Amino acid sequence: MSIKSIKKGAILIAKPALTNDIFQRSVILITEHVESGSIGFILNRSSHLPISIFVSEMEANSIVFEGGPVDTENIYYIHKRPDLIRNSEWISGDVYWSGVYEDVRDAINNEMIKDDEIKFFIGYCGWSPKQIVNELDENSWEITDLDFDLFENWNSDLWKKLMKELGGENLIWLNTPADPSMN
Repeated sequence: MSIKSIKKGAILIAKPALTNDIFQRSVILITEHVESGSIGFILNRSSHLPISIFVSEMEANSIVFEGGPVDTENIYYIHKRPDLIRNSEWISGDVYWSGVYEDVRDAINNEMIKDDEIKFFIGYCGWSPKQIVNELDENSWEITDLDFDLFENWNSDLWKKLMKELGGENLIWLNTPADPSMN
């Protein structure tokens, strides 16, 4: 597997080999991919808590997702509104990440950004170049392109949807419990 086959905007889908792992049945958006490593966010693991619980100066009920195990002290975001959020970094299509926090706070509090235009995460996923390549070589992940709405309130149904789209040997895992010993 070449590091070049991974690109910003790619979607990583956890293969069933990742049982009892923090990434079990996760779907991750790669937001940064450079020689020194990759960054992404788990899209389908809701904290079930609104952003106002994490950031008291934001008056919104947007749900925060558990973005990954790295830097879980901070909130990150992907969005569709680079017109409102300065210094946004383009990912793919109409999806951006990061940007000036004060712009996000003000746009949220003034109801200029809707829930289906921004997604918040606590923490992120990070890989060194060799780490992610090794995991791909070990068949821990499937790589696919972004072809669904990131801003929906996805949970486990996103993993199942994408496994079904991948087809083939992946179909056997659709109705298997997350913990196969519970079968």
